[in-house]
Formats: sequence, C-alpha cells, structure tokens
Amino acid sequence: MLGRVGDIGTVGSLREIDFSAIQKSIDIELTTLNSLKSRFSRNTLNIGVVGRARQGKSRLLQSLTGLSTAEIPDGDDQHCTGVRSNVHHNSEIKETYAQVWFHTERSFLDEVIAPYYEQLHLGSRPRSIQDLADIPLPELPKELAEKRQAAAKYDHLCRYHQNIDKYRNALSESSPRRISRHEIREYVAQDTLERKRIYFNYLAVREVKIVCSFPNVDVGQIALIDMPGLGDTGIGDEERMIKTLGQDIDLVLFVRMPKSTGDFWSKEDVELYDMANSALIDLPIKEWSFMVLNHIGGSADNRRNCESLAATITEKHIDVQDIIIADCANSEEAQIEILDRVLHYLGQKIEILDRQYASACQDRLIQLQKTVVIELDKAKDAWRQASKDDWFPKFLELFGKFWNDLTRELERLSSSMISERDSDDKNFQSAVDAAIAACRSEPGIPTSNEIEQKCYAAGAYMTAYAESLHEVRTHLSKQFLSLDIALKESLEEAKFRVVEVLVNHGRLGKIAEGRGSDFLKQLAEKIPENLTGLKLGFQTLATFDLQYRGLVQHRIRRHLDVLTPNRTTYRLDGGFWDKWMDVKTGRVNSTPPAEKIVYNLCKAQAEAVNNCEKELKSLLKEPSQAGFAIVEEFIDRVLRAENVRTEWQIFLQEVAADVWIDEFGTTLERTQLRRDWIQKIGEVENAKQLDALNFLR
Repeated sequence: MLGRVGDIGTVGSLREIDFSAIQKSIDIELTTLNSLKSRFSRNTLNIGVVGRARQGKSRLLQSLTGLSTAEIPDGDDQHCTGVRSNVHHNSEIKETYAQVWFHTERSFLDEVIAPYYEQLHLGSRPRSIQDLADIPLPELPKELAEKRQAAAKYDHLCRYHQNIDKYRNALSESSPRRISRHEIREYVAQDTLERKRIYFNYLAVREVKIVCSFPNVDVGQIALIDMPGLGDTGIGDEERMIKTLGQDIDLVLFVRMPKSTGDFWSKEDVELYDMANSALIDLPIKEWSFMVLNHIGGSADNRRNCESLAATITEKHIDVQDIIIADCANSEEAQIEILDRVLHYLGQKIEILDRQYASACQDRLIQLQKTVVIELDKAKDAWRQASKDDWFPKFLELFGKFWNDLTRELERLSSSMISERDSDDKNFQSAVDAAIAACRSEPGIPTSNEIEQKCYAAGAYMTAYAESLHEVRTHLSKQFLSLDIALKESLEEAKFRVVEVLVNHGRLGKIAEGRGSDFLKQLAEKIPENLTGLKLGFQTLATFDLQYRGLVQHRIRRHLDVLTPNRTTYRLDGGFWDKWMDVKTGRVNSTPPAEKIVYNLCKAQAEAVNNCEKELKSLLKEPSQAGFAIVEEFIDRVLRAENVRTEWQIFLQEVAADVWIDEFGTTLERTQLRRDWIQKIGEVENAKQLDALNFLR
C-alpha cells in the first residue's frame, strides 16, 4: 500500500504501524494454544522420566510398569534405549503389545539427518535416501575434527550412513504398526538382551507406544514416557526432549544415581534441569517435577551420597517439588515411594497447574488484544487527513451526462430497429436461398441401379421404395440445419449494435472485453447481485438465443410427410404396376420399375422442397422481429424499469475509475484503498473481541 497511496502524510502514518511484531506474537500464541489443546485433549496423565544415561531410569520404568528389559532396554555400559517409548496402563488387556510410528523418508531426512549436516558444516544435505546411501559422507571440517564432541556426533552420522540398508525399508512402513511383546526390543533398542549391537530399526522409528497392565492396576489413566538417556552425542535428542516435555508431559521425574564412592551435582545435571525448565515458560518446572535419587543397596550402598545430594540440591538452583530417595530396581519401593507420591500430588494439583498454565496464556492474549487496539487506532488515524470523498460531486455531473447519452442513443437504436422490424433479414434470406439451392442441386435421390440393388437385398420393390424415401427425407432435412448459424448471426448483430452504444456512448469498454454476447455476459457478471433490475436486463439480452430447432424445424417437418412411407401421396399402388407390365401378353414395358420409383422420388422431393421454400419465405422477417423485441426488452429493463437509474448510479460508483479514467483514475483508486483498509480494520476488530479471546470459563 505504501507505494500506492501517493500522499506523504498518509505514508508516514502507515509506517508508524507495527503489525510485524503483533504477527510474531500471534504465531507464538497459536503454538501455545495448540499445546494447550493437545494437553487438555489427552485422556491420560503423562509422567516423563528424564535422566542421563546409566542413572537407572529404565530400571524405574520396569519397576512401575511390570515390563522387563525385553521391552524397556537397560544397560550398564553403553546407551541402550534408541527411541522414545510411551508406556500406557490398561488394566483390561491380557497381552502386552506396542504400536510403532515410523519416520517417512522426508521426515527422516528433515528431522534426523539434516541437523547433522547443519551443525557439523557438511554442506548440502542428501535429497533422498538413495543419495544418503550412494554418496560418501563429506569429511568433517578440520576446525571441528579436533573437537571430541563434534567427532562423536560425526560418528553417529556415520552409523546412519553405514547401516542404511538395515533400516531403510522401515521408512516405507505404514504407521502405526502393531507388534507383539517379543518384537518390541528390536524397534526401541540398539542391542539384544545378550548385548549384541545388531538392531538398527530404531534409527527409522519416530515413537513407540507400549500398552500393558501395570502391577498396581488401580493407578488409573496414566502413561510413562521413556526418553533416550541424555549424554549421548546424537544430534536433536535434547531438542526432542524439550518439545516432548512442553507438549506431552504433566509431571517430570528426574532420575539421578549417585556413585557410592562419592558424588556431586555436575554441570551436566544443571544443564539437564535448565533444558527441562525451558520447555514451559508459563509453568515453573518446580511445580511439576520430582527428583528421584536412585538408592543402591548392598556392598555398593550409596544412601549417604543420596542424602548428600538431596541436601545440596538447592545450591545448584535445581528447584523441584520434592526429592525422593528410593531403589528404582525394587518394584514395591518404586510403587510406594515414587508412583504413589507422584499420583497423590497430581490428584491434588493437576487442575491448579493446568489453570495456571492456561491463565498465563490467557493473560498474554488479553495484553496482545490491547496492543492490537493501539495499532488499529493508528491504522484508522492514518487515513483521516487524506483521501476525502471529494470526488462525488464530479461523479454526479458525469453520471448525468452518461445517462443522457445512453438513453438518447439507445432510443435512437430502438427507432432504427423498429423501422427494420418488418424487413426480411438478409442473413437468414441468404441462408434460405443457399439451402433451397442445395436441396435442388443435390437431391440425394438414388439411381435406378441403386434401387435395383436395394430390391435384391430386401426382396421387394416396396421395401426398396420405403428405404429410399427415408434416405431422401433425411438428406433433405440435413440441408436446413445450416439455418441455425444464420439465425445466431442475425441475433448477434442486434446485440453488437447494443454493445456499440454501451461502449461508444456509455464508456463501458474498459469494464468488459469482446463484443456482442461475450461483452454482455461479462458485464452482467460484474453487476452486483443486489442490483437486481440492472443485472436482469443484461442477463436477459446476453442469454437470449434464436435456434433453428425452436423457430423453423417444426414448420419444415410437416412438409416432409410426402417423403415418409406411411404418409406420402406417391404410393406404389396397382395402377403403378399396370404401367410397366401388359397383363394380357405378359410383356414388360420399356420402362423398368426401378425408374418408376426414381420418378416418384423426384416428384415427392420436388414437392417437399417447394413447400419448404414457401414456408421459409414466410419466416424471413422473424429474425428482425425477434432482434427488435429483445433489444426493446433490454431497453425497458435498463432504462425504464423502476429504480433502475439509481442502480446504474450505484454500479458506476464502483467502476468509475474504469469509466472515467482521466477524471477519477488516481482519486478513486486511493478511495478504494481506503475503503478496503477500513474494511480490514473492521474484520480485525470483530475478531479481537475479548469474549472471543477468553477461553477460560
């Protein structure tokens, strides 16, 4: 708009409006609202289990769910869990099963492979799985090759590249795929129960949902979310954890196993907490997290160090709702000390937490609404000092001239056409003459030899005669179909004369293209629906048509009875046979029966043509009369009908810049811009009402 306004003051005012910041805020709030909707639409309470590798979170999940290491992998040496698993409690099922969601080829390349290429500066990423398989990986840049973490991440990418043939088929699997209990490990783990690293399906898996019956069947609708242990060097794990915590988790269990030889809160612990804390800005993580310190008994008892870490946790600014010291591998202790306490807390606090989360979003929406009000006021003020509607007096003057010119010229056209109304239409007359001449020069009558052949085929001259009559009749009627074109041309000329007046004296040539019916149809489409009288006038003229079938055909057909076997007067009766055979002597006359049939056909065809010619000559005035009638009907509709002048005025206000380009081109364009601008402001004002933005009831 800045380049179209043309007024320095208005341009300056428009530049003061900052919609970009508002739009950015709207996008952020839409994301938050989608997360809220997802949160409130869930039918489970989701508890996320988070921790660095080898802290006991898998053992805790096994204790709480009753599953084994076959379904929830654990390990003492390397990272074992490969993908996020959601474990849902369902006390009514008999057999544990899982549903697997796979990456598509596109999501795999975009979400898994692309981040490696970006972070490790490897250039353009592969465009397809085939490219990833066929094209060697770029070498790690020298500035990164010396950094251990970058080198480890590069090794991860090499694992995807080197083993692609072992998991690529999974990328074309349909999701979700239901699998049995004994199949779960090969889709979520990196190794077998015997610690052999031969599983690679997990590289293609996005998520796994395990459904089983928990040991405590009364826990209700809960789900435990198992995420891969952090501390590994897979790119994207941390981002996925933050996204999961923000969208799908109601409460977090941080799992930490202190070393029995002595331990302390490390930098990695603080970073893990900070990552989780960033997942939900509106809800402090202290309100929805517990710290589980994994107690190991026996000779390697670490209780003392668990208590030490519990006592010093606040020194590292790790704020959680409660600290629980429990043996994660002990099912009974995990149920009582951890799950029961967590569920009791959620039972008391979840509604409060949800409302607190939602209220923060609601408060921001209200503040955003106030900001929008301020900017909309600026938007309204930007046009108040410019683009005044000072063109209307000039419009009324020009409309008056338009009306006088249009009425005068259309009346002249009507007078001219009424004087021609009773004259033969030249187009139609030429077409009639041509059709009659064709009927006489090409009668379509078979020869006597052809009739003999028909007789041989049918076994009777009567049958051959009837067949010939049909052929001559259909040939004759076909000659008159060309009259349809002439009728249309005659009517189109009448419409063309109307359009000439509209273009030359009504200055409407810029509103529609073409001439004749095309111009009238386009103009009718541009007239608003509420201008019913004016629109009807143009539609009536544009769609009116003269057709051979409606005007002429039925008049022609009655004269073709003479060429119809059951109705013809030229019959093959007894007298016909006497003419060519001497009954007394049995001698055949010189004129064979086939030629007698040809004679009859010629007589019948000539009579039909003569009668059709007389009929058509009586119709030569019809096109002129029809053209005048529809033009006069049009003039009545667009000049003489009630309120039609007002409708013309309303319509021309909308298209004035096209009708009077020199007078209104720039002014009306700016006026229309202003109207559109104000209309859009009104739409925003309707959408931003507080009632519409208040989703908390």
